Amino acid sequence: MNDVRFPEPVILRFSTASRNVASSFEALECLNQQWPEWARGRSWRAAGRVCRDALDGWRSAHDAHRAFVKAARRAGLIPAKTPSRHHSRPAQVGGAARPGTPLSPWQ
Repeated sequence: MNDVRFPEPVILRFSTASRNVASSFEALECLNQQWPEWARGRSWRAAGRVCRDALDGWRSAHDAHRAFVKAARRAGLIPAKTPSRHHSRPAQVGGAARPGTPLSPWQ
């Protein structure tokens, strides 16, 4: 059984310290030893299962990472996803939007 590295580490914020989790083995260790008891529900069990499957070669590192992040968010150990900060573009109707041009034909 070989360790499976995550595409990017997950930084968890516990009440007393932070922890970087960079692989399926580290995730399992964290899930079993440091996870809050109250947060050991469905997503916690799923994360453990997917991380074990990744170690056994049945699932990908991406799957394990995604399941672990979902469980960590549910446990409040990492912040929930925030809306994208990409700049929005003006809506276009039938071509390029120009200053002073209505964006809708009904304006």
